[in-house]
Amino acid sequence: MATIAEPELQFTTRPVDAPISAQVRAAVLANPGFGTQFSEHMVTIEWSEKRGWHDAVVGPRQPIALDPAAAVLHYAQEIFEGLKAYRHPDGSVALFRPYENARRFNRSAERLAMPALPEDVFVESVRRLVEADRQWLPTVDGGSLYLRPFMFASEVFLGVRPAREYKYVVIASPAGNYFKSGAPAVSIWVSEDYTRAAPGGTGAAKCGGNYAASLVPQAEAIAKGHDQVVFLDAVENKWIEELGGMNLYFVFDDGTLLTPALSGTILAGITRDSLLTLARDEGLTVQEGRYGIDQWREDAQSGRLVECFACGTAAVVTPVGKVASRSGEFTIGSGGPGQLTQKLKSRLVAIQRGEAPDPHGWVVKLG
Repeated sequence: MATIAEPELQFTTRPVDAPISAQVRAAVLANPGFGTQFSEHMVTIEWSEKRGWHDAVVGPRQPIALDPAAAVLHYAQEIFEGLKAYRHPDGSVALFRPYENARRFNRSAERLAMPALPEDVFVESVRRLVEADRQWLPTVDGGSLYLRPFMFASEVFLGVRPAREYKYVVIASPAGNYFKSGAPAVSIWVSEDYTRAAPGGTGAAKCGGNYAASLVPQAEAIAKGHDQVVFLDAVENKWIEELGGMNLYFVFDDGTLLTPALSGTILAGITRDSLLTLARDEGLTVQEGRYGIDQWREDAQSGRLVECFACGTAAVVTPVGKVASRSGEFTIGSGGPGQLTQKLKSRLVAIQRGEAPDPHGWVVKLG
């Protein structure tokens, strides 16, 4: 179990003037959905070229005032993260690998010419928000408190250069199931007209522009009756990369796992990395490499590919049952959850929720 270091930056707490009633909160938590309900507090920290990081506040969740010439609105300097707080059987609350989120946040910041936030400040900001809003943790099966740290350029100017002022914010959302369909396995559409990222671009950064670019192909997938879109590489338009917001894994009949290698165009998922470790703990052969769309279809049809799953913080582990494109459809295995997929998901979730030992020190208890 990991511990949180004490940051140098001091936080100020401001009370909520009109707290939400227990009855209203209970109604929200009974069926929280995903990303549509929010807790009462937020964390804000300011940065300027002259002062560095300053004015750290835990206060009421409220609108953010922006000048029409704020740099983020014109030049899109914005990054974000996603992680969860879980309630453990002993009544405590814990985070899962928050320092990995802090490191990835800073890698994204570096790519978008933004200031690095000290890792201890990142984790402390998340801890403070969870402590302020721990009563917003859902008690429904599979519930968690989804945390969204983000940073944007707030300087007021028009000009193509890195901003000299930024705002860092953390908000929280009680979360239930990510996919509304509730199906045991999802169906995905292969985008052949759009790509998510190109070599040298921002594919490895967690920034809003990457997700904005995925909205049209995602809408296309939904219009065709599928849950998600999967992208091919931008150079040869044949290598599998990732979904709109999740990494992919392939399971073969010899027990081997394959996931697309990180090549600068794929987000380094923390769930992806955790599953790599857990699979190796099981003694499985895990490979990171390239896998083509034609090979995917051929392996599924021959039976060599027996399982496929997507993974990410929001959805955790989601079986993929069907893949469709203009060339036709194919089913993976039985079209439902595979045994290894379920086993890895169960192991991961048990560690996240404090129901199994944490041999890798991933869990950070908040008390």
